[in-house]
Order: sequence, then C-alpha cells, then structure tokens
Amino acid sequence: MTLSNKNILFVIGVSGTGKSTIAKLLAEKLNLPFFDGDDFHSEANIKKMSKKIPLTDEDRYGWLVTLNKLAVNNQETGAVIVCSALKESYRKLLENKIEEKVVWISLESSFELLLERLQKRKGHFMPAELLKSQMDTFEPPTNAIKISIEPSPQEIVDQILKEYETK
Repeated sequence: MTLSNKNILFVIGVSGTGKSTIAKLLAEKLNLPFFDGDDFHSEANIKKMSKKIPLTDEDRYGWLVTLNKLAVNNQETGAVIVCSALKESYRKLLENKIEEKVVWISLESSFELLLERLQKRKGHFMPAELLKSQMDTFEPPTNAIKISIEPSPQEIVDQILKEYETK
C-alpha cells in the first residue's frame, strides 16, 4: 500500500515535535497541499495560550470543527494538515465526514527534548510552560504511524513513507 494523493494526513503531537517542519516536507514529497492548524486558531485561543493558560476542550471545539471542514473540503485532492489532536475525541471530530482514508502520523519524544526545543523557539504563541499540560493531556493514538523526532526531518519523512508502505 502506498500513500495516495487522496489521503488526508494529520501530523499530530504536542508542541515542539516539529509537526510543521515534518508536514511541509511530507506535503512536498507527496505533492499535496499543506495546512498548519495553528493558522486556524481563534484570536481568543492564541491570547489564552500566550498568557500560559492551557486550552480547554470547549476552547478547542471550534478550532477542530474548522480543521475538519478543511479536511472535508480537501478530500478530493488530499492534504497534509498539522494539528496537535491530543485526545482521541479530537481525532474522531477531525475524521467526521471524510470519505477518503485518514492517515494519522504521531510525532513523539521525551519531555526533556521537547522542553529544550520549546525553550529555544522564538516568536511562537505556545510557551514552554504549557508543555507539561499538553503531555498530561495527550492520549497516544492506537491507529497512527508513531515516529520518534530524534532523527533528522528528512529521515523522519523517509521513515513515515516506509512504515506506511509496509501496512
């Protein structure tokens, strides 16, 4: 089995895993459009996170519905979408009404490595202080390609493609 250009690929994980970097490379490799879920957060969500306040399920609901509509609107062409999708209930909402196959790619790492990355990251509204909250909330998916973020971005993309082809 190979990834087709009709798949909706959700690249998920907590902040600092390199979701956007990996997803952009994957989208280029597969010639699919790329969408960063962070670009679809409401101003209220961005302000809340920038004040170091974790988002609630209620805060995330509208954002997840928007990303689901984006996925539904791209099921004819396929797409690579970045979204933390920390909980199984979030992932179920994201899959709603998608006729084509959804592929989940979960980028995973240790708390220490992620904290180090977030402390170096400049200009992002998600502060390192919320990492523990995200890690505590994260429900690892059972139906995802799970990839360590320790290799280089290109090696991670190659691993994703290789693992998917063996399914």
